[in-house]
Amino acid sequence: MNRRWLSLAVLLLLALAYGYQKWSNTPSAGGGTSLGGDEAILDAFERQRSGIMVESAGRVVRTLPDDLEGSRHQRFIVRLESGHTLLLSHNIDLAPRIPLAQSDELSFRGQYEWNERGGVVHWTHHDPDGSHPGGWIRHRDELYE
Repeated sequence: MNRRWLSLAVLLLLALAYGYQKWSNTPSAGGGTSLGGDEAILDAFERQRSGIMVESAGRVVRTLPDDLEGSRHQRFIVRLESGHTLLLSHNIDLAPRIPLAQSDELSFRGQYEWNERGGVVHWTHHDPDGSHPGGWIRHRDELYE
């Protein structure tokens, strides 16, 4: 009887862990900042850290020409609520192009990479191999991943 309860408890814990993982990788309904938001980005910038998954929101201050070297990337600069700016590099070979204009608001989840200009966020899309946490961009109630 004890072995049966132990098996049930293990299965329940595994189900909860799986559910939490799926939930934590899902974009929040309001485009919130569940992965530290501006604070996590500012901390990574100050400590010159890279490879950190972040989630935040901001306003487009400038659109840039696409990067066509290798995989094609849509590029734009976003100003966070804190005033910090960073480059978002969105892979348009893996995810749809986003119809952006200056001053548009958006939320995002992706991988932060440090640079002296404020940093770059990439991996704002699903990973076709499933080996990297997926990212996304939410713009005008549309999810681009």
